[in-house]
Amino acid sequence: MRSFVLIACLLIAGSAYSSDLSSITRTDATSALRTALTQGASKAVAQLGQADGFLLNPEVKIPLPPQLQQGERLLRRFGFGAMADQLETTMNRAAEAAVSEAKPLLINTVKAMSVADAKAILIGGDDSATQYFRNKTQTALAEKFKPIVMQATGKVGVKQHYNSLAGKAAQFGLLDPATADIDDYVTARALDGLFKMIAKEELAIRQDPIGQSSKLLKKVFGALEVN
Repeated sequence: MRSFVLIACLLIAGSAYSSDLSSITRTDATSALRTALTQGASKAVAQLGQADGFLLNPEVKIPLPPQLQQGERLLRRFGFGAMADQLETTMNRAAEAAVSEAKPLLINTVKAMSVADAKAILIGGDDSATQYFRNKTQTALAEKFKPIVMQATGKVGVKQHYNSLAGKAAQFGLLDPATADIDDYVTARALDGLFKMIAKEELAIRQDPIGQSSKLLKKVFGALEVN
């Protein structure tokens, strides 16, 4: 995957540096980038969409909503610790199930990527590919995720109590409306986790593009060093 991105980057942004690369077109480079992004997105979905993909990953684990965290000690003192644990587990299981549905949409987005999109990604910042995914898919992914989240959280009795109390707090400006509904909260955190893992993949690619043995990579770097 890393070799694909590096090759595409060098071809689009630096093809003028060496005649050795003249036989490879920008279309080839864009195709290579599409392949790399597809592999990266698929890897992120696979990591998060498996059992414990969220729950046992401290980078993306979804904690209890802030308002419940504040009262968690009190809940446990009065014997409701098991309910709090169940809610946290359910939220993360819901995110794992929802993220598994993201792959087709992400792949279709990559397929629709233009040469201009590819160039912007390659010469952009460290998270330009991630931002491309977020801008193109976030709304559609949220619509796909939320019904799955609702089905999972609906089985937990504390959900109704949380939504009732949180809704009242939001009316008085005491709570961010985005966290007033537990399904919205989990959906948003699931999306954040997905894009965080995609960003992690992208950063690794950019920081260590020679992380594989490749004759073509050596040829490209040799050409750049000469110039």
